[in-house]
Amino acid sequence: MHSLGTYDYVVFLVYFLVVALYGWTVYRKKQAQAENSKDFFLAKDSLTWWAIGASLIASNISAEQFIGMSGSGFTMGLAIATYEWMAAATLIIVATFFIPVYIKNKIYTMPQFLGQRYNSTVAMIMAIFWLLLYVVVNLTSILYLGALAINSISGINTTACMYILSVFAVIITLGGMKVIGYTDVIQVFFLILGGLATTYLALQLVSAHFGTTGVLNGLGLIKEKAVDHFQMIFHKENPHYMDLPGLSVLIGGMWIVNLNYWGCNQYITQRALGADLKTARGGLLFAAALKLLMPVIVVLPGIAAYVLYKEGAGSFQTDMLKDGSLNADSAYPVLLNLLPAGLKGLSFAALTAAIVASLAGKANSIATIFTLDVYKKVINKDADENKQVIIGRITVIVAMILAIIIAPQLGIDKKGGFQFIQEYTGFVSPGIFAMFILGFFWKRTTSNAALFATIGGFLMSVGFKILPSFANLQCLNPIGFSKLVEQKDGSMLYEIPFLDRMGFVFAICIVAMYIISLFENRNGVNPKGLEIDRGMFKTTPGFTVGAVLIIGVIVALYTIFW
Repeated sequence: MHSLGTYDYVVFLVYFLVVALYGWTVYRKKQAQAENSKDFFLAKDSLTWWAIGASLIASNISAEQFIGMSGSGFTMGLAIATYEWMAAATLIIVATFFIPVYIKNKIYTMPQFLGQRYNSTVAMIMAIFWLLLYVVVNLTSILYLGALAINSISGINTTACMYILSVFAVIITLGGMKVIGYTDVIQVFFLILGGLATTYLALQLVSAHFGTTGVLNGLGLIKEKAVDHFQMIFHKENPHYMDLPGLSVLIGGMWIVNLNYWGCNQYITQRALGADLKTARGGLLFAAALKLLMPVIVVLPGIAAYVLYKEGAGSFQTDMLKDGSLNADSAYPVLLNLLPAGLKGLSFAALTAAIVASLAGKANSIATIFTLDVYKKVINKDADENKQVIIGRITVIVAMILAIIIAPQLGIDKKGGFQFIQEYTGFVSPGIFAMFILGFFWKRTTSNAALFATIGGFLMSVGFKILPSFANLQCLNPIGFSKLVEQKDGSMLYEIPFLDRMGFVFAICIVAMYIISLFENRNGVNPKGLEIDRGMFKTTPGFTVGAVLIIGVIVALYTIFW
């Protein structure tokens, strides 16, 4: 039944009131002090390690994980969890090597880093690019997919859902990063609690279908009935090899996806840039620990739904259909609609929390980049602190209105799920990451080399995408870098998996940047190199122990489910 009961609305209302009242309390305490731009955009020296970690997860997890990753769990199984578990390892690398560079050089936005390291042209090009990407792609996707997900559970009109989500997110965002950071702690609490409730129900349904009871029995049954859904590393023969091409998830393009997302992304790094190094590292370590838990919440329900669908349990075989064909992205909403009253409201609140937190985080990043890197530098160089905060708040509202107008026009719901988002983000990730990584650690990297990586990296990604139409790539098949794939017209072409394409483009960008920089900078060190020393990368004993434990768990998980 696609509707909420009285108990569900009560639970959801409690969630809304708790978040709103806590956010108001944080905002009132903040108002007791003079507010400046660093308070509003970065919550300078205000967020604790646990608030930073919770905010990172709340901003990262949205409808694309709950709906899209569960759908991927339905079709390909536990292997999709590599995005979460590799992210945990990536967060440790970012905390150890990236965050110290940002904090030491007093970098608060990604365009600021590019301007400080390269030049104002590179910085402005990327500022405009990120603003367009965040508004036209990310904000609209989060809003529209979130509204569709809520509609499928509650029956509330999709347009009305968009308005409700937008208003809720704007209220939180207008309070600034401190309000976002601390309310995200509550959002993550609901997200995890509601997510675990859905996983519990899914495993109980599996147990009941086979005449037993208990979550552990349900877990054992889905491992028994869907053996092929518990493999982390795919062989070439696997039908999903193009999405997750074997060892590339461990030693190839998956690193570029994660390092670019977690280390070179305003939306994410902003949470840690207002803190001191120890606090920032603690927050990222906490986020890494939470990342280990995410597949339990978003992937296992998808696998359970696959077993129930395959076994013909209840109405699964009809509920999973859309327009007469199987729709894997329906797995999570179908499960939520089976929850009893109250629990359904809790899981509904969890999904709403994930969407609202992501919207608020993205809107704040848009406001930060526009105000600090466009308005302050180009439009009004004399803008005082109060004026910057006002412009930031106006930007939040305008960005959300644009997202509401644009989202229904993009056909987002018809363009696929989680892997689609990852693949098309991958058109720009390799070049941007190459530009950042050499900018960090090689002082001779020049501005023209950075421009080549940005523009050339995108063009090469497009070139590798269309290359199979012009060249036979069968020669790459024996080493796993191409696979015969059926096209829409029924023809067969050897295509390169998108993670491998990203690896190739990144490698080419690094080599080209090295050559360009050596040619342009024959006389030695680029004077715009960042301030770096080895002592920056030394970690505390507590961080080291936590990092080793997390890496140990990841190694154990891959060993068990290889």
